[in-house]
This record gives sequence, structure tokens and C-alpha cells, in this order.
Amino acid sequence: MAEQILSQEEIDALLNAMDSGEVKVEEEPQPKAKSEARSYDLTAQSLMLRDQFDALDEVYDKFVNLLNVGLTSALQRAIEVKQVSKEIVKFGEFLHAFSNPTGFSIFTMEPLIGSSLLAVEPNLGFALIDCMFGGVGRPLAKVREFTQIEQRMLSRFYADVLTELERAWQVAYSIKVVQKKTETKPEFVNLVNPGDLVLIFVFSVAGEEFTGNIHVCTPFLMLEPVKDKLSSRYLREKDRAHAFRGQLAVLLKDTKVNIVAELGKTISTIGRILQLDQGDIIKINTGPQDPVIIKVEGTPKYMGTPGIIKGNRAVQISNLIIKEEGA
Repeated sequence: MAEQILSQEEIDALLNAMDSGEVKVEEEPQPKAKSEARSYDLTAQSLMLRDQFDALDEVYDKFVNLLNVGLTSALQRAIEVKQVSKEIVKFGEFLHAFSNPTGFSIFTMEPLIGSSLLAVEPNLGFALIDCMFGGVGRPLAKVREFTQIEQRMLSRFYADVLTELERAWQVAYSIKVVQKKTETKPEFVNLVNPGDLVLIFVFSVAGEEFTGNIHVCTPFLMLEPVKDKLSSRYLREKDRAHAFRGQLAVLLKDTKVNIVAELGKTISTIGRILQLDQGDIIKINTGPQDPVIIKVEGTPKYMGTPGIIKGNRAVQISNLIIKEEGA
């Protein structure tokens, strides 16, 4: 087959057509851009989780007020307590921030399942111990291990703080705080797995000669069963119910109800009832000395004794009828 060769005129016409766009030139395929992997912070959900525990802000506001009064009284000097921060982090990251020694108190909050942690920074711990022995609270120049006596003194401080914490929690949920263990080394503190989320509240404690922080650490899993009672929605509903409680109490005082004292009862047939005539006597199951049942809107509420007062028939209430559970 003969080789086909374009003439110069055909070449010039083809080039002109390419320049004018009449002939499309195939472009080389561009390589697809590689998709870049983006890092995802699994703890970003902490922003969402934090909103589930709005009631704890109210709890720890009261905790600050109670601690201001309690520590000032216990140490016999002016103490100022303030909330510094609130955050949700992984437990391993939280413990990694503490050095050896640090004052740790592991405690439970019954009926919640699990344990929480109170952490006192070492400089604050030594200053508080100095105050307990009558000093001004000057921190040590060099941090060292706590002695047995110092650990015992810190344990008393933990007890005072946890007492105020239990009182503060009553505004949201009734708990009983029990101190289980004290520790000074972070590596010996085990509440939950290092990757589990914990809720951290940090408070500054300041005197004339010292300042430092205490940390209250509560695992998220521990609060999970009562998160509904710690939400902002529950707080609003509780406040609304409290606002109307007084008005309802006033309205109920003027509400009229029917009260009936049942002197006795008996069982009869329709035939005998039809035969009754004026002057007939019906025997009942109670006598003049027997107590009678007092019903409110048809519901038995009290037991009473019949009698007469100022010429009127009356019933004196003797006791309240307590309905047994399941009855």
C-alpha cells in the first residue's frame, strides 16, 4: 500500500484549522488528584457531651461558695476559691499532666457506679499543710515526697472538700460521697481506661502567701445513668415546677371536697330491702365504740371516733390510713 503523504498546502490548511478551533486536538489525560487523608479528633464529641451536664455548673457554683466558707473556717484565714475551667478529656491525658508527688483522693458517689478523683497540686498541698500547722502557707522551695504525717493532714483536707461536694450535689441529684483511697503517685491511680472520657472541673485556691489548683475528675460513664437529670432541659422543668408550686398550694387550699364518715355497713338482698318499712332497724357491722372510716372524695383517708361537740354530731380523727404499696 502506497504511503500517504500530505502536501504542503494540506499541512498549512490543517494547522490553520487547529489554530481556529475547527479541529479539536486531543489533550493528554490529567492524572487524578490524590485524595488527602484528614485527621479526625475523636474527642471532638466533648463539645456535644459538655452540653449534657449543664446542671453541674449549678452544682459547682454552690461548691465554690461552700468551699470558700468551709476552708476559711477550717484554716482560720481568708481563703478565696474560684472555678478556673471545665473540660472533657481522655483520662490518660488528664493523669499525664500531674507530677510525683500529687495529692489524690479516690472517692465514690453512691448510688452512682464507679469512682471519681480529687487531685491537689503539690505546691498547694504543702502550703495547706503549713497552714494546718499554724504557718502562713508558704510553699516549699523544692517539691519532695509527702511524709506520713503530711499525708494524714491532706486526708483531712480531702474529707472537708468532699463534704462540701456532697452538699453541693444536692441541688441536682442526691448522692453520698465516700472516700475510698488516697495516693501520691499518678501511675497508681486507676479509675477508668486511659482512653475513656472524663469531665474535669478545676478550681483555684488562694491565700495571702499561696495559690494552687484542685481538680475534680468524674468519668463520663459514671454520669451517663443520670445525664437526663443533669441537662439544661431538666433544670428548666424543675424551675418551672418550683415556680408554680406555691400558686398550686394556694389554689388547693380553697378547693372544696366531699368528706364522708362511714358509720358502718351491711349486706342485704334486694328482696329484704323492698320489704323495709318505716321504723325497721338495720344492723350494721360496727358499734358505738368502734372507729369509723372517713373518706375524702370516696377514698378512705382517716380513721375516726364518732361523738358530739357543741350539740352537733362529729367525728374526731384518730389516725391516717396508710395505703400499703401494691394494694
